[in-house]
Amino acid sequence: MNTHGITSLNDAHATTIVAVHKDGKAAMAGDGQVSVGQTIMKHSAKKVRFMADGRVLAGFSGSVADAFTLFDKFEAKLEQYKHSLPRAAMEFAKEWRADKYLRRLEALLVVSDREHLLVISGGGEVIEPDNKVAGIGSGGGYALAAARALIEHTNLPAADIARLAIGIAADICVYTNHNITVETIG
Repeated sequence: MNTHGITSLNDAHATTIVAVHKDGKAAMAGDGQVSVGQTIMKHSAKKVRFMADGRVLAGFSGSVADAFTLFDKFEAKLEQYKHSLPRAAMEFAKEWRADKYLRRLEALLVVSDREHLLVISGGGEVIEPDNKVAGIGSGGGYALAAARALIEHTNLPAADIARLAIGIAADICVYTNHNITVETIG
């Protein structure tokens, strides 16, 4: 990772998060592995959590300590903007990019409510994918591809798609394990 924080979707390593919207439900899944360099330090971390009284899901990739700082800051923005996810995300991304301290934090966030799915980075990006699927972290590309295929070619619900997508990523990515947490809204 670079020394000036994660500024693109390709900079985050050592975790996998996937978020899926389908049939009025939002699901987010994350693996449980925490690695320091080439050493696995923990197998059962929870990288997905609820915010805004259970109306928003948030997941992170990158530095765990940095992610918790960002979670706290983002949750404050959600409260400030009365749980409006798009508005909170835009204001949070502006602050993250402009603040000298926050800019150094090495993490990406994916956030979701029932209507919106957004990826937020320290470079100021707030991206809402067209197809309502997002993947971040070292196995994010694998999980994203798997989730897209599962949405297109199965009738599985969002939570099952998210779980299977992380499982597929875990079979491929050494920074992703099969200790999967799945949370849903809707």
